[in-house]
Amino acid sequence: MSKHFYKNIKPHVEQEITLAKQARTQGDAVIEFKHLENAHVLGQASTYLHTKVHILMLFWAMRQLNFKEGLGQVMRIVGAATKTAIGLVPSGNTGGTNVSPFKVLPISPQLAAILDKANNSAQPH
Repeated sequence: MSKHFYKNIKPHVEQEITLAKQARTQGDAVIEFKHLENAHVLGQASTYLHTKVHILMLFWAMRQLNFKEGLGQVMRIVGAATKTAIGLVPSGNTGGTNVSPFKVLPISPQLAAILDKANNSAQPH
């Protein structure tokens, strides 16, 4: 991952995190987690962003008293912190424990367009 990609994708990840916080203040845990999943898909190429989203997912699990999700997020935090830099991230994976941490998933057209733009803007011209 290039520094330019990180700079290009970070605002989109942060926007999804902001939307997750808004959903939380509205009491909608399902929508909150959906935005965290979107943030995960967008940010998983960055060790920092990837780990940050899993930490936020862990906090979500704790608020929901969802022990299975919480334990899974602890494992995923370790993986994000240690495996992202060497490219061990399955494309499109949403980051929750309802999906294997190794499973590649299709990326929604909206998120794919954001990723394409961030990648293309990161390429030297």
